[in-house]
Amino acid sequence: MKQVQIITDSCSDLTAELLEKYRIDYVAMNTVYNGETSRARLEWTREEAHALYEIMRAGNRVTTTQVPVEEFNTVFRKYLDQGCDIVYIGCCIKQSGSINTGHVVAEKLMEEIPGSTIICIDSMNSCIGEGLLVIEAAKMALDGKSAEEIRDAILPIRKTVNEFCTVHSLDSLRRAGRVKATSAFFGNLMGVKPIIICDADGYQASFKKVKGRQNSMKEIVKLMKEAIKDPESQTLYFGHADCSDEEIAQMEELIRAEIPVKDIYTTLIGPIIGASIGPDALVLYAFGEEVTYRLGD
Repeated sequence: MKQVQIITDSCSDLTAELLEKYRIDYVAMNTVYNGETSRARLEWTREEAHALYEIMRAGNRVTTTQVPVEEFNTVFRKYLDQGCDIVYIGCCIKQSGSINTGHVVAEKLMEEIPGSTIICIDSMNSCIGEGLLVIEAAKMALDGKSAEEIRDAILPIRKTVNEFCTVHSLDSLRRAGRVKATSAFFGNLMGVKPIIICDADGYQASFKKVKGRQNSMKEIVKLMKEAIKDPESQTLYFGHADCSDEEIAQMEELIRAEIPVKDIYTTLIGPIIGASIGPDALVLYAFGEEVTYRLGD
């Protein structure tokens, strides 16, 4: 049986440590600011993250691009040349067109290289929610599972990934076209903090609204406590968009006080998701109840 290489993209927000531990590679998207295009690296540092979020705090908009065709070609060929099968798990199609590009490139390469296998999976998630599925796939690859076995195991669990997110300000979401200008203005004025989830179709959806930063932090912990399954056997992933050390510690304390998880893995929200959601966002991810809520419900 061929070795399987797991590949993800910049939206997964996996750290350099996790990429190395689980032997995961990725195809990179790009950020664009002031006409300059930069590779959206998953191995970015706290200092690099701070610099990006400071640009946004100053009221500037950073835009993003999907994974280029050339990037898919380069990374896919690298592992096909090594005799590997490939499973690519990408950002939800509702949030990025990269998964479609990956499919097109994969089909061409499989025609060109007889006997090659590239399976492309829409994670129906983004950010670390996508990353959780990638880690599960990578564990199976390390255990010697085939590409088809990994696909069949991942597809049924995509919407058991639970996301609960809150943002400090609605300004970045307004600039990214996620909320109307009037909603953002009155939301910021009244201190309203939306609770955002990844819904059953993979859309980022405003699930409810809470007044005040502290209340929103407590609310996402409460919601995760209700949704998570078998917390004692899980690592809960906590992402933040360049929050202060004090706020990070406070959030970790809230989680430990309410949810008996095996471990907490704290990491940065990466440049692609960060460009839309903005600085000081907080998000929790874990496996739990199947997500059934849909945008507009």
